Amino acid sequence: MAISVAASSSMAVMVPRVPALSTRCSAVPYLPPRSFGRSSFTVPLKLVSGNGLQKVELMKTRASSEETSSIDTNELITDLKEKWDGLENKSTVLIYGGGAIVAVWLSSIVVGAINSVPLLPKVMELVGLGYTGWFVYRYLLFKSSRKELAEDIESLKKKIAGSE
Repeated sequence: MAISVAASSSMAVMVPRVPALSTRCSAVPYLPPRSFGRSSFTVPLKLVSGNGLQKVELMKTRASSEETSSIDTNELITDLKEKWDGLENKSTVLIYGGGAIVAVWLSSIVVGAINSVPLLPKVMELVGLGYTGWFVYRYLLFKSSRKELAEDIESLKKKIAGSE
């Protein structure tokens, strides 16, 4: 009887307590909240000198409210409006755009169907990896083949632009 009491009392001691009102995980270190009111960020560097430690600013950056983007959205919109007004066959552009959207949607469905077949996605990855290796060997590895690839791309550009 005494043995079972001792065993049950040791079991009660071994069960860890979990605080009920804990709001943070113990695996993640506690970081103090940052104050975002300051407009600059400094990285201090401590140097040892004869009269003690001194703080030196290594880097100081300031957030600017001025827009540094080189693209003007109003200019872009007016340029697109001018090009749209200059088109003669607007219906053709809409049909091609709709066809492109439908083609992307259908290809997404086909890729999803291929991905659901158990072995096929890995085989397709191997085929892609093999083709990438062949392309690098054929066109990118040697200087003469890189020149050939550049010439092929330029001739393709000329065919597309209609200047050839």
